[in-house]
Amino acid sequence: MMEIEIRINEDEEDVEDVEVLDFIFNGLPRQLYTRHNHFDTLDDAAFRRRFRLSRACVLDLLISIERELEFPSDMNNAVSPMNQILTCLRVFSTGGHLQNIADFMGMHLSTVSRIVKRVSEAIARLYRQHIKFPSTNDEMSENQRNFFSISGFPKVVGAIDCTHVKIQSPGGVDGEIYRNRKQYFSINTQVICDANLKIMNVVARWPGSAHDSNIFNHSRIKDDFEDNVYPNCLLVGDSGYANGKYLVTPLLNPRTPPEQLYNESHIRTRNVIERCFGVLKRRFPILAYGCRLKVDTCLIIIVAASVLHNLALRHNDNVPPPLPELVNEEQLERLIQDGQIVAPGDIRNRRHVDGTRDFLIQNYFGNL
Repeated sequence: MMEIEIRINEDEEDVEDVEVLDFIFNGLPRQLYTRHNHFDTLDDAAFRRRFRLSRACVLDLLISIERELEFPSDMNNAVSPMNQILTCLRVFSTGGHLQNIADFMGMHLSTVSRIVKRVSEAIARLYRQHIKFPSTNDEMSENQRNFFSISGFPKVVGAIDCTHVKIQSPGGVDGEIYRNRKQYFSINTQVICDANLKIMNVVARWPGSAHDSNIFNHSRIKDDFEDNVYPNCLLVGDSGYANGKYLVTPLLNPRTPPEQLYNESHIRTRNVIERCFGVLKRRFPILAYGCRLKVDTCLIIIVAASVLHNLALRHNDNVPPPLPELVNEEQLERLIQDGQIVAPGDIRNRRHVDGTRDFLIQNYFGNL
């Protein structure tokens, strides 16, 4: 009898259905799993701790994507849409091995593998519904008022920055382009948020070696600002970006009182994007600890987690507790990017392209 070797990698999303192959080729009996109904058996606090979202938020999500998760018939003990969502959320909330998720949910490893990608794609397709830039004058004005209330910085409609989502090495000839300057493999993700930490734009397709400014220069949102789609509006970014007419950065060496006032207001205003990253990664630790799935699936998960972040804000879900092991590194990174500490070999000391920043310093902060 021909022997068939079956390889399993529990960290990959394309796990083969080993149980079915064993049944077909080796005559081994199929194992029956007992599915767990965590939605009905757990109390509210325990449910939120394990799935990082409230029941109301999960029910809202179920209504939006239930049709995409239903099977034509309920034959062969099909996994319900609710259990599919909870399985995916469990992966997002732990970043753990798929085998552990399978044991927790009462499923086979390959079933969990397929569910994660299927549900993530369904959530990511809600992008245009939950993640969008202000499109009307009233929405832009409201964003500007909210940012102004933070530290008196005028005309700001969004805060922009990039964050690295750790992944496993994709291998192959292009694997090294995913290695970032901290020497681990990652996806460099650009995010723009408003003053209430709501994500308005996500670009999740660049490898870890890509520079923040390069990602912005090739993004659609830059083209929109260049085409004056958002007139009289500014973005605030760190010193990793080039200062321009619609994206203003902090001064690395402020000398005069107006320059110091500008820097202080800028840093406090831009702080919302750092808080946004903190909340996003605390809510879905898979983005902090690392995603051990295929690169294409990791990109989908980043977008899906951003959609869920905005959905949680809409339901006023409590912010999860912080991840202490990330604090020191994140604080150091922020000090470097804000120009308070100069990193060795840092060449981001850029000069302004036009007079937007100088105009603000001389004509606004200079009169305060």
